[in-house]
Amino acid sequence: MRLRSLVLLLGCVVLAACGKVNQENYAKLYSGMSKAEVEDLLGKPSECSGALGMSSCTWGDQVSFISVQYAGDKVIMFSAKGLK
Repeated sequence: MRLRSLVLLLGCVVLAACGKVNQENYAKLYSGMSKAEVEDLLGKPSECSGALGMSSCTWGDQVSFISVQYAGDKVIMFSAKGLK
């Protein structure tokens, strides 16, 4: 019974995180937004990488995702795939 509860809880956490990766939130992104504003909108990113003041963060998975590129703390580009 305990394992079943753990699996259910994990499933809810995953669905809640993916729930913000949608067309509605993508439409709210704009160039010049701060990282904090993007994270307030989309939550914590799935992964980030970068160097020399440039960075890129992704929310979602391989099928449905939003990708945001930053220069310093500001959005310079963003793209998406598979949003509903």
